[in-house]
Amino acid sequence: MEEADSQDISQDTPADYVFIAPSIHENEILRGVSYTHHAPIPSLIQGDLSTECVLGVDEAGRGPVLGPMVYGLCYLPLTSHRSLLAETHHFDDSKVLKPEIRSNLMEALCTPGTDLFEACGWATRVMSAQDISSDMLKPLGAYNLNAQAMDATIELIKEVFALGVNVMEIYIDTIGKEDVYQRKLERIFPTTKITVAKKADSLYPCVSAASVCAKVTRDAALEVGYQPYRSRDAQSEEPKTSARAWGSGYPGDARAIAWLKQNMDALFGWGNECRFSWRTAKDLLEAKNNGIEVSWPDLNNDPHVTRMTDFYITAMEMEADESERELTTWYGKPVTESVF
Repeated sequence: MEEADSQDISQDTPADYVFIAPSIHENEILRGVSYTHHAPIPSLIQGDLSTECVLGVDEAGRGPVLGPMVYGLCYLPLTSHRSLLAETHHFDDSKVLKPEIRSNLMEALCTPGTDLFEACGWATRVMSAQDISSDMLKPLGAYNLNAQAMDATIELIKEVFALGVNVMEIYIDTIGKEDVYQRKLERIFPTTKITVAKKADSLYPCVSAASVCAKVTRDAALEVGYQPYRSRDAQSEEPKTSARAWGSGYPGDARAIAWLKQNMDALFGWGNECRFSWRTAKDLLEAKNNGIEVSWPDLNNDPHVTRMTDFYITAMEMEADESERELTTWYGKPVTESVF
């Protein structure tokens, strides 16, 4: 299973106050369902869809054991790329920006009348912990995290093209090897200039903005995901926020590990906020006296298990004497297994 590299936990921990952007769909988050959100096409582009645009993509929450992984996308006119995002608003890699600055920038992107709202379109793909883990743990053909991430990126970009936006340049923070990923994207979007690079969120302002969209959405999703546990804090003098309870959600964060230990059900583990495919969760469940071990039968080799095909008859049985199979023809002629 995949784990994150060490992170700056203090910068990845949500602030006590996080702007709740329109990308927060509370019902889906509480149900553990993945979803996509697109902001409206900004007026500077909507008025003239031939406007040449630049687009960036980045993610937040790849490594945590708690909460979703969120892919963010931001696009705007090429002529405003660096002047608006870098020079005017000082966008940078979201992990470098303080949590309150990230939140303020996201709020400006979502507030009508601001220059960011008028020029920038954005979107997010919230990939729930439940869906990430179930795909990674598929018994046949596991869907690894890199493949999930690439597919989320590609779908977000396709959806922007489908809106009629004239995207001329795309910048993406790499997943795996840059050259391999870039060639794949160039085959899918052959008419667009594509750059895949390490640390793209620090090099290209549109990727920095996408990083902020992803990070603030994840921070707010953690806050929403903590709601079912607030009742347990009702007796405390100061009810906890998600930041105080499970911190950043990374395996290296002591708050996250303490929360997992304190809230583990011996049989079911945790809720849909936890990535069961992570080694951290597996180790906690398998630790001595922590979880209840369940043994599943081998249905293929158990002689006491009746399979659906046991009810079919073979061609040889079809040739048996009519008197020996009177009941089998009572309601019509049976079919052979070969039909299926």
